[in-house]
Amino acid sequence: MVTEIFPGVLRSSSRTLMVPSTTAVDAPGTIHQWHLLDNADELAAAGVSPIGTFLCVHGNPTWSYLWRSLLNHVREHQLPWRVVAVDQLDMGFSTRTGVFRRLADRVNDLSDLTNALDLAGPVTTVGHDWGGLISLGWALKHPELLANVVLTNTAVHPAGFELPAALKLASHPAVHPWGTKTTDAFLRTTHSLANPALEPQIRRSFMSPYVSSARRTGVANFVADIPFTKDHPSRPALNDISEGIRQLTVPALLLWGPKDPVFSDRYLRDLIFRLPHASVHRFEGAGHLLPEDRDVASPIFDWLSHSTQQHERNRASALTNYRPMLAELDERTTDQSLAVLDINPPMSLSWSELGTRVNSLARGLSQIGVGPGKRVNLLVPPGIELTSLIYACLRLGAVIVVADAGLGTKGLGRAIRGAGPSYLIGIDRALSGARLLNWPGIRISVNELPTAKRKLLGVKHTINELLTAGATSEAAQQQIPAADPDADAAVLFTSGSTGPAKGVVYTHRQLAAMRDTLAQTYNLRAGSALVAGFAPFALLGPALGATSVTPDMDVTAPRTLTAQALANAAAAVDATTIFASPAALANVLATADQLTAAQQTSLAKVELLLSAGAPIPEPLLDKVQALVPAAAVHTPYGMTEALPVTDIDLPGIRAAGTGNGVCVGTPVSGAQVAIAALNADGSASTEPHNSPNVTGEILVRAPHVKDRYDRLWITENISTSIPGWHRTGDVGHLDATGRLWVEGRLGHVLLTPNGPTTPVAAEHAAESVNGTGRAALVGVGPAGTQAAVLIMETVPPAKRSAPATPELARAVRAAVAATGTSVSAVLVVPELPTDIRHNSKIDRAALARWATQTLAGGRIRNP
Repeated sequence: MVTEIFPGVLRSSSRTLMVPSTTAVDAPGTIHQWHLLDNADELAAAGVSPIGTFLCVHGNPTWSYLWRSLLNHVREHQLPWRVVAVDQLDMGFSTRTGVFRRLADRVNDLSDLTNALDLAGPVTTVGHDWGGLISLGWALKHPELLANVVLTNTAVHPAGFELPAALKLASHPAVHPWGTKTTDAFLRTTHSLANPALEPQIRRSFMSPYVSSARRTGVANFVADIPFTKDHPSRPALNDISEGIRQLTVPALLLWGPKDPVFSDRYLRDLIFRLPHASVHRFEGAGHLLPEDRDVASPIFDWLSHSTQQHERNRASALTNYRPMLAELDERTTDQSLAVLDINPPMSLSWSELGTRVNSLARGLSQIGVGPGKRVNLLVPPGIELTSLIYACLRLGAVIVVADAGLGTKGLGRAIRGAGPSYLIGIDRALSGARLLNWPGIRISVNELPTAKRKLLGVKHTINELLTAGATSEAAQQQIPAADPDADAAVLFTSGSTGPAKGVVYTHRQLAAMRDTLAQTYNLRAGSALVAGFAPFALLGPALGATSVTPDMDVTAPRTLTAQALANAAAAVDATTIFASPAALANVLATADQLTAAQQTSLAKVELLLSAGAPIPEPLLDKVQALVPAAAVHTPYGMTEALPVTDIDLPGIRAAGTGNGVCVGTPVSGAQVAIAALNADGSASTEPHNSPNVTGEILVRAPHVKDRYDRLWITENISTSIPGWHRTGDVGHLDATGRLWVEGRLGHVLLTPNGPTTPVAAEHAAESVNGTGRAALVGVGPAGTQAAVLIMETVPPAKRSAPATPELARAVRAAVAATGTSVSAVLVVPELPTDIRHNSKIDRAALARWATQTLAGGRIRNP
């Protein structure tokens, strides 16, 4: 009979072991009783020889119960792995020794236990909280057994930081005895950090070894042994471990809950510095008790299967044709023609001046420590200042971190903390946010500041100071080595329209490949002049050799671009090319009646207009074409991870006609596209193919596809799980001529009784009905039985959310039925929620939640 002694723990896994102690604080001949969770007997009974052992070490104030998910994962999946999860002495159900055990003692204790177990390699250590440090100490003492290291929310050194507030309070002499031993306050506080909250029976299980003050002595001693001061007795042992792990070469995995008030992201950054080869995944929304907040067992085993393998990376012809991003600047050092122009405030630089400014900035940044691999967060609007900073960082081999204000304060802060920059360069508003929200990085101001304000914002340097320092005769002689083509160059954040924004890492080679793809696809050449009204393209002008201008707009708010601002920017450089987002173009058309004859003439000279970020309806493109009558109007399809992927022009859109989705054309230069067909449960298969009219996840490979997701190992592993391809998360199909049609996002596929249903065709059909605006099709109900609900705007806009009128509902249902989808309900809203960067991507996940509540009889509110 299988019995549990605690929820999730079988009696057969619980064992005790008498272990002779060699630790100096114990009297000679001392033997301690250890408690541990161990599946060795289960494996033996099944006749299974383990291929490796997990040695799991808890922190304070938990116990081996924290690692039950690993035991259960092994059991459920019948994996040949032994799991040994220990209760440290004075903790859990192990003996109370009656002596104060310090860090070095605990490392030695763990060695005593593994010796008694006669533990053989290969061993994967798994540690949490102070158990992470102790497990690393054991790893350094047993290199002959060590195979891998896994860490969750821990710290190995103060790294110049003060004691976290929670631990500072717990260790205060007036609080320490009462909070950690006399009462169970420290335990209850720790357990309250779980997100979501621990279920009552789980909380009771964690409390069970610590029911009396006598049994909480180890809890109190652990807090007292935190070696934050340099003269602390455990500081030498901490220094030895924290320095020693720099020499570890075994695979390492860092799993992190960023909402941890104790071990915040600054400790993750320190661990990455000491273990630069580690795979990293941050679980947004998770906190200190990460093994309770999230499933860590599955990713650990996935990682083990990949830790000795390298993902296939497709560099294609770029391997032999690499041209650095700064090549154009280096070749035009004496060119006095216009390179970059800002409209507001007005400023311009020639190629020669831009090159000089970039080099001076690079040398100035170098003098304050910016160099290869150092991350520099740029909170600067597109324009000459941002362009100069980007190319200065690329010159040094530093890594630019670009997360725009369009993510909102919360999203921007999450992105910055996740990227962990060493330097933060910003305008006043950004620096105020950095100070208020404690964003990481040495702060550098774009503007000169009064002394008091500079001190208040914690600003260490200004751009003018760096330019001056970098322009001195001595600094000007400094030769800056060329950046490694395959080193990290940039972390660019996604829009956050399908969840928290993800950092996307590009190497120098991949950025150059993006530049070359654009140049080859659209014949962008030196001598071109472009208006950059779409932030991603605002950075590429100098690398392309094109004169570029940023229009008078807030590039992070596309709808601020007016027709007059666009025309004025085009006139300022005799623009041949315009880059703009769909939302920006919508406002340009809305204000086009205010154009003067001269402004219309400037737009009539444009030869190419590119609009990326979201699909554009053909009627809107027709109006855009009328505004730029001589231009070829193109709508490339891509994403932050690969831009562009395919391309189509307005005649191509007309020729494609209507179909299941949005036709986005054929692959751009150097790119390949394939489809992984949808399974019945809505998941994608693992076989890429090019068969026509098969709906599935869109796959892409090209020299300019991202290197990886930043500190999101699980996400990266999923995105590259089909070797040689990047999984986009979009769904679509190829037609008989090889054109790609996008049908929505994988996460937006409806799982109806008739099988998976993609939303875009139904949405387009609904939008064809008179009196309708934008529409979104979402699923309501359990997977496999979901009902299709159509949520839409009307023209004119509805004043409040409500069921559609019977007449409108009938017309919409009839139109959608022609696509093969049966709509259960039609709801009208004043405005569909969209992402804040593009102002065009509909937030279907939010709409699905809203529709579920509304149709369940809740009060009808706007989504």
